[in-house]
Amino acid sequence: METVYDWITVAIFAGLVVLFLQRSTQDEPQDKLYQYLLPSAGCALANYFGNAHLEYVAIPLIVGILAYIHYILKPFAQEEPED
Repeated sequence: METVYDWITVAIFAGLVVLFLQRSTQDEPQDKLYQYLLPSAGCALANYFGNAHLEYVAIPLIVGILAYIHYILKPFAQEEPED
């Protein structure tokens, strides 16, 4: 853990793991496992490009990963209360 890209991508990946584990314990999981593959692989690529000093690739990739998580996985979505 030497660069800022290491810290950022590991933090994003840890958040993905927590989100996946939380949602997988629900009675009816709303996400599929494959939906987590793209942002996870994106974290690895962003870290690789960042460590290779290719910031013009790494930064947009990190922004794209965060956008994907926000719009596709919806970590802050409110659950509907059951009646």
